[in-house]
Amino acid sequence: MIEILDNLDKQWLLALNNDYSVFWDGIMFAFSEKITWIPLYISMIYVIYRRWKKESWWLILALILSVVFADQIASGILKDWVARLRPSHDPSLAGQVVLVNGYKSGLYGFVSSHAANSFALALLSSLFFRNRIFTVFIFLWAVINAYSRIYLGVHYPGDVLGGALVGVFVAVVLFLLLKKIRPALFAEYRTGEIKYMIPVWIFLITCVGLIGYSVWFF
Repeated sequence: MIEILDNLDKQWLLALNNDYSVFWDGIMFAFSEKITWIPLYISMIYVIYRRWKKESWWLILALILSVVFADQIASGILKDWVARLRPSHDPSLAGQVVLVNGYKSGLYGFVSSHAANSFALALLSSLFFRNRIFTVFIFLWAVINAYSRIYLGVHYPGDVLGGALVGVFVAVVLFLLLKKIRPALFAEYRTGEIKYMIPVWIFLITCVGLIGYSVWFF
């Protein structure tokens, strides 16, 4: 059964990992870089502060812990425990996987820490804001971020799916814990109540940075 799933995972990888244009190589490489998203993180902190004021540090701390815990479970525990070679290091896929700019990343890939971190942050922040526009955007960001790892040839689809599940688990646990510890943070909380959406100019800066990074390095 495990062998069948492994073969299916490799087939899906080869179907999704293709030799695309240099432009898309740059976009996906930039998407995968953590530094690209600093403006987004700053804007999320801004929204939290405007909404929760002095109590905002609880939510900011929870978001930071969601990324730390998701990353440690993925990279600190599961990758070395499962010890599944990344497609970029798998001898059976040598010459079949398209690598962008020679990038191979670390030796083991299950589960994807990028996917774990992205989905943890996406779910937890969406549970905080309860805003449909933001929820659609942040999960689209998480999906593309996770897919970029397949595009770059450093993760199997199964690695990404596993990472997403880890991220969702961490986010749910932290959200329930925070609601139990500080229920007042969510008292009389209604969907769409957030008045200070992620600033548009932050989105624009992020997009410009994403494209600029792509052009500069490719």
